[in-house]
This record gives sequence, C-alpha cells and structure tokens, in this order.
Amino acid sequence: MIISTADLCDQYAEMEHFQVAEPLFKLFGNNSAFSGQITTLKVFEDNVLVRKTLQQPVSDRVLVIDGGGSHRCALLGSNIAQLACDNGWQGIIVYGCIRDSAAIGTLPIGIRALHTHPLRSHKKGTGETNISVTFAGIHFKHDHFLYADADGIIVSEVKLL
Repeated sequence: MIISTADLCDQYAEMEHFQVAEPLFKLFGNNSAFSGQITTLKVFEDNVLVRKTLQQPVSDRVLVIDGGGSHRCALLGSNIAQLACDNGWQGIIVYGCIRDSAAIGTLPIGIRALHTHPLRSHKKGTGETNISVTFAGIHFKHDHFLYADADGIIVSEVKLL
C-alpha cells in the first residue's frame, strides 16, 4: 500500500479527530512509509517494556513510545528493532532517542525518533502501557490509526486506508 500523508491531509484534514504531528522526528529504518493501529507505551530512560511489547506477534500495528523526550540515552537499538520486524510490527515512533542507527537503516521497518544516542537505557521495568500519550501536538490513543511517510505523521480515530 502506498501511503501519502499529504494526500490524506488533503482528503481528511477537516475531519474531527484527525491530527498532524509537529515535524520533530528524524527518519530511521528502511521503510520510509508505514501505517497501523497504535499501541502506546510511556517510559522514561527504561526500555524493558519496549522489548516486552515488541516481543508480541502482531499484525498491522505501530508502537508509539513516549520517552519523555529524553536525550540522555536510547530506548531502542538494532536488536530490539529486529525483534519488532520478526514479530510483524510496521513501525515505531520514539519520543526520545535510538541507537545503532546504521544497522536499523537496513531493517524493513519504519522508525521515527528525535535523535540518536549511543548509551543504552536503564533496565528497571517501569512505565505504563496502552494509555493515552501526548507529544508533538498529537494525542496518541491505543487502537487509533497512524500513517507516516517522509512528509510526516498523521493520526486518526478511524481507519483511512
């Protein structure tokens, strides 16, 4: 499926519950365009729940991680990104940092993050799952639909494609 966020904005921007993210994110992964239903996490400098979530086999899902915008460590590296690919995840949005960006660039997944950082995160297992999270001007909610391409990220309460 070809995704064009510009076309989706032209067609649906006046629709209620249609949101366009602020352009904060850098593109990583080998898929520049992806879409799926949202699964959310809220963590801070701790990626235990990230790994646990991406170990779950899914179909057409995107993981949205509210990492508090931290630039002090990475929440995702190539091993966890490979795990996501192996389990059917279409994409990952990280409001925080990733690492191993060169290796991630070869993987068949779409990833957006604020930046890269070489330091791994803590391993405490703290955080929350499937809650509403807000960043980049978007209220990301579990089971809403996310569409991303090189132009940006949009979220809708209903499936658009």
